Amino acid sequence: MSPILIAAGGTGGHMFPALALAKSLLERGEPVTVVTDDRGARFLPDDIDRHVIKAGSPSGSPKARLTGMLALLRGTLQAFGLMRRLTPRAAACFGGYASVPAGLAASLTGRPLLLHEQNAVFGRANRLLARFARTIALSFARTSHVPSGPNQIVTGNPVRPGFRLDAAAFRAPAATEAFRLLVIGGSQGARIFSDVVPEAVARLPEPLRRRLRIQQQCRPEDLSRVCERYAALGIDAEVTAFFKDMPTQLEAAHLLVSRAGASSLTEIMAMGRPSILVPYAAAVDDHQRANAEVLAAAGGCVSIRQSALDAEALERALEALMRDPVRLEAMAAAARELYQEDAAGRLADAVLAMLPAAARAGSPVSGPEVAR
Repeated sequence: MSPILIAAGGTGGHMFPALALAKSLLERGEPVTVVTDDRGARFLPDDIDRHVIKAGSPSGSPKARLTGMLALLRGTLQAFGLMRRLTPRAAACFGGYASVPAGLAASLTGRPLLLHEQNAVFGRANRLLARFARTIALSFARTSHVPSGPNQIVTGNPVRPGFRLDAAAFRAPAATEAFRLLVIGGSQGARIFSDVVPEAVARLPEPLRRRLRIQQQCRPEDLSRVCERYAALGIDAEVTAFFKDMPTQLEAAHLLVSRAGASSLTEIMAMGRPSILVPYAAAVDDHQRANAEVLAAAGGCVSIRQSALDAEALERALEALMRDPVRLEAMAAAARELYQEDAAGRLADAVLAMLPAAARAGSPVSGPEVAR
């Protein structure tokens, strides 16, 4: 049977949900193939069928825009070649400019197209494809810039494959217990957290500071100075450029300081952990701020704009939460309540629902929630 084509751009935020859909479809006996660019290929497991095409962003300087457009044109020609060879039954695109050639080629050759948006702002690559889509799947019912026309459903955003969801229920520590603070900054780490978090910790009252156990992700070039600062403060801290087992880190945490990218936010909600979110100010369309606002409105986080983040502001937020275990537990419950269970399964249902019954390999299809 011909595969279902899944396309995504080269960042983890796009690739993780794409791979979760691939896994769900494969478990149902549906063959899949993944189309991405050179960056996205590094996320693919060895046992999944893949095709790497050219892609680029048509933004930036005039030279960068021209380079990006030429790459997209070349990728589109490659994608049309794939349509002829693979004859996929349908396509699902997850944003990032690498998804545009595949989505365009799929639609113009008559394949039904689903778009998935991970953020609370409908992304630019998805906007380019929206007129061709049959179904738009959203992570949040409250998502801005969603075009009218295609069928809209709310599926949630899948966590990355292998991310377990059986974490123990959150319990805030007593005043005599250690308080575990987890600081993460996305795949590259966040320079501002290396600058601000240690200084905010230094301002905490001594009884609170003694309770802290800190796990912090830093850029490699910041590791030494952050380690030295925590050592000077007498803080028990592990500072690293990469956490190999993020579920374990999240499960142990009593509070997170984090960016508000789609993957980080989904994992925080899935594990039900309270957080202080600092949206990345340069994110396209300010989508991280919109993501954080969704969780803050539900009572699941404290959101601080990057322009307002300094040691004093972060110290105030940390101290208030460390002294209020009832609020921490309420935030954790609110975050978990916002998480959509089995988002990958809902996406698989939505993809298969676009196909005639004779084109499905297997299992029954249930309807995802319709966005209102």
